[in-house]
Amino acid sequence: MFQALKKKIEDREALLSVIGLGYVGLPLVLGFCEERFNVLGFDIDPQKVDKLMAKRSYIGHIGNELIERFVSNGQLKATTDFSKISEVDVIIVCVPTPLSDHREPDVSYIEKTGEAIAPYLKRGQLVVLESTSYPGTTSEVLKPILEKSGLKSEKDFFLAFSPEREDPGNPVYSTRKIPKVVGADDRESKELAISLYGQIVVSTVPVSDAKTAEAVKVTENIFRCINIALVNELKMIYQRMGIDVWEVIEAAKTKPFGFMPFYPGPGLGGHCIPIDPFYLTWKAREYGYPTRFIELAGEINTGMPMYVIHRLMESLNANKKSLNGSKILISGFSYKRDVDDIRESPAFHICQLLEERKAEVDYYDPFVSQLQRTREFPQFAGKESIAWDLDKIASYDAVLIITDHSKVDYEGMVEVAQLVIDARNATRHVKRHREKIVLA
Repeated sequence: MFQALKKKIEDREALLSVIGLGYVGLPLVLGFCEERFNVLGFDIDPQKVDKLMAKRSYIGHIGNELIERFVSNGQLKATTDFSKISEVDVIIVCVPTPLSDHREPDVSYIEKTGEAIAPYLKRGQLVVLESTSYPGTTSEVLKPILEKSGLKSEKDFFLAFSPEREDPGNPVYSTRKIPKVVGADDRESKELAISLYGQIVVSTVPVSDAKTAEAVKVTENIFRCINIALVNELKMIYQRMGIDVWEVIEAAKTKPFGFMPFYPGPGLGGHCIPIDPFYLTWKAREYGYPTRFIELAGEINTGMPMYVIHRLMESLNANKKSLNGSKILISGFSYKRDVDDIRESPAFHICQLLEERKAEVDYYDPFVSQLQRTREFPQFAGKESIAWDLDKIASYDAVLIITDHSKVDYEGMVEVAQLVIDARNATRHVKRHREKIVLA
């Protein structure tokens, strides 16, 4: 089975499947199609499947061109019918791993996917989990569910873990240009996964087993989480001292060794940094080890939206205004610059805090025309971005810059706005009316 599947992969004859066609799954699908693989995509959302089969993208930074080409020539198909799992050679799982309301791992998407796969699993298939989770998830959660099929891992099917490293909208490091970490608990599964990803990425990085590969992913994002917390704390300290933290970072990063720049913000967003550290803190409890450093970083970062609100309230007070009854415009709702991805965006929390304090809140985002329903903030589903209108912007008591999109005319904004609270240093090149700008 091993040799037969390896040959099919190397000859581009293996039929691949990707489960979960979101910000991670869809770029992976297109990467394999570019290397002449046929790919069957699976998703529980029929709208995504329908759009793909209609040759249309539903992700802002991914155009229609590749989708049109690969659907037209038959390389790419998509379905909600999991019985078709029996037809494929490789199954790659790219489903979400959010946190519960108590900030504990929610691996229900992995569990449900495993349960959907198991009835149709066949001998000789390779299953690769890409969803970020705590060390041990592949062997402790997914493997037992798949083995309910009656087939055994390492004997009847192959199982590996390879963490996604997708950075939506990154113009330099696309899926195929990022090295791929691969781990498995047996030699043959690891070799097959290395062979698979070696067809499309710049290089593969084998590690000893699946839990090591899982640990690599959480370590990468804990590193970022802690360093962002550090600069967020420095921002609050330096603000009291009358020091511009952004100027400090720009000067510090000129040192050619021993310093790596991280930047403060209004809170963490995206599918990784706000979530992944808590996966390890939860798992560490099983071993009786407190993760004080990680939890402190999480405390600081989750407190940043409230810090932004306090800066806004201070600035409104200085203008003899109350937040209660004020009209506030949030500029930028996605979690990062120049993408339409709103997952875990701090703008949600800030919007909620403003409304709780009886402010009237609108938002403007050139990439997000309407807010989709989220599990944590369902009340904002359907809320629409205002149109860019300088006269309208002038009517707000304050503008909060939460995401520093490059398409926004910040000079025009500052020219007409009554007050600008800038949490991203987006206005750093604006020369006129600096007195209106408050860095947060």
